[in-house]
Amino acid sequence: MRPMSPRPLLLLDTASLYFRAFFGVPDSVRAPDGTPVNAVRGLLDMTARLVTARRPVGLVACWDDDWRPAFRVEAIPSYKAHRVATGDAEEVPDALSAQIPVIVEVLEAFGIARVGAPGYEADDVIGTLTERETARPAGERRPVEVVTGDRDLFQLVDDGAPVRVLYTARGISDLDVVDQARLAERYDVPTGAAYADMATLRGDSSDGLPGVAGIGEKTAAQLLHRYGSLEGLLTALEAGDPALTPAQRRRLTEGLPYLAVAPAVVRVARDAPVADADDALPSSPADPERLVALAERWGLTSSVTRLVDALGR
Repeated sequence: MRPMSPRPLLLLDTASLYFRAFFGVPDSVRAPDGTPVNAVRGLLDMTARLVTARRPVGLVACWDDDWRPAFRVEAIPSYKAHRVATGDAEEVPDALSAQIPVIVEVLEAFGIARVGAPGYEADDVIGTLTERETARPAGERRPVEVVTGDRDLFQLVDDGAPVRVLYTARGISDLDVVDQARLAERYDVPTGAAYADMATLRGDSSDGLPGVAGIGEKTAAQLLHRYGSLEGLLTALEAGDPALTPAQRRRLTEGLPYLAVAPAVVRVARDAPVADADDALPSSPADPERLVALAERWGLTSSVTRLVDALGR
């Protein structure tokens, strides 16, 4: 599918992409000293393909400064609890952990903005940068395209802004371009905001979010169609709306403690303390000598060349 016009601001959910690269590129891809570099190579190749296909005017590698923020854990202690390894560290394969500093160095040498925020996830960085971009005057606003394998970010979809998600479930070469029509087709919800409400009701076991027991995706979408929003649904519940079945009333009532805190966990922050950064797409590497040295040390020459060529076109 052709990119939006004018050229977009491309926001990368970086961890989502390098995890996908790590598990998708053979671990036989190694540096001259035998160190695995499959995640680095895969991320660079993905970025080159994205730059070539989407022709962005801006590019930001959004970063998890905190993969399990305290404010979310305080609200719902089970949030991502099953992914905790030791202490409060995320369970990440050693062969991937060793590659993350290399990714940081290579992005710096390219001059690609890498942005995080203390105490927040990359999702929140993406939400905040999206909010800032869509708040600009219409004549200065760039379309936003979010690249991720995480459905949570579907909540940002907004045709009027415009914001859409490039979902990587089928791979970078076959992106699922998620706009409001796609949300309606796939999830029977009309907007990104409605998707967030549906996701709150449904829950997400992969993030340790229980949802409302007995309220699945289809029922959640039906209730949101009827009442417009989660807030509207809860108002109807409090008023004793007879259109709610006895089972729905019971399940929602039992789920009220969860629903009191879950929206703040599910919804991405739009006001995280994200520092200003130059998000302009570089046309050439910021530090060519350093980039050449990194490429030689880690056996990345072909992937670095592909991204250099993509940026220069």
